[in-house]
Amino acid sequence: MLVFPNAKINLGLTIVEKRSDGFHNIETVFYPIALCDVLEIVENTTNTKHPIIFTSSGIDIPGKADENLCVKAYHLIAKDYPLRAIKIHLHKIIPIGAGLGGGSSDAAFFLKAINKLFDLSLSFGELHHYARQLGSDCSFFINNRATFAEGKGDEMESCSVNLAGYFIVLVKPEIHISTQQAYALVKPSKPKKTLEELILQPIEDWKTTIQNQFEDSVFPQHPTIKTIKEQLYSSGAVYAAMSGSGSSVFGIFKKEIDLKNSFKECFVWQGYLQ
Repeated sequence: MLVFPNAKINLGLTIVEKRSDGFHNIETVFYPIALCDVLEIVENTTNTKHPIIFTSSGIDIPGKADENLCVKAYHLIAKDYPLRAIKIHLHKIIPIGAGLGGGSSDAAFFLKAINKLFDLSLSFGELHHYARQLGSDCSFFINNRATFAEGKGDEMESCSVNLAGYFIVLVKPEIHISTQQAYALVKPSKPKKTLEELILQPIEDWKTTIQNQFEDSVFPQHPTIKTIKEQLYSSGAVYAAMSGSGSSVFGIFKKEIDLKNSFKECFVWQGYLQ
């Protein structure tokens, strides 16, 4: 079985408060984009002593194979259902540590694929239950449509924002942002208006009303990322922001534009939003 886990961007991100468990309550809107990994899952009929064999290509994935979220997802499901041995191959295209949710998407698409491959008949609610155990934003990729998220980012409800027909340019410099450090440097604050309200305003207003709060701590540490955002605006973006805790920055345009040669030594992806 072949599936194509896609990335997401954050339309705004507010860190509301620090929780007693050490995590933070946030507000954000997740929006899917068509930048995808390639994930292949096949039954392993030749070496059933090992229930799961994981290989990868493309972007190098740090850590051991048994630490990959797809492998963890397999073992999570295997606690409740008898699963046959499989081989997983992940061709990694979505940049790692970029605030794009690539690992979470891989895990969520793996859950959905396993559900079909082994006829488990898991409901969306059950898939969400497993996904939430793998990562805060993993559950988003089960439904994979515009979603308002709060709490740790795992309390979600549908959002009516529709960017179909807009063009996106995504830029990822060779900078890695530590999520832990990004949270440590940010100052939580409760907004006067919730992001759920602000996102319904015309996109032309977002530049002044919707912000990714991580930019306050990341930009002083990495001015290159701030410069990319400014370049996207100077190129005609109607809205631009950092995604998640970075380091990727996206610009949303009203018409197609080619900026592949404008950001040297950066990963650049562009395409239409759905």
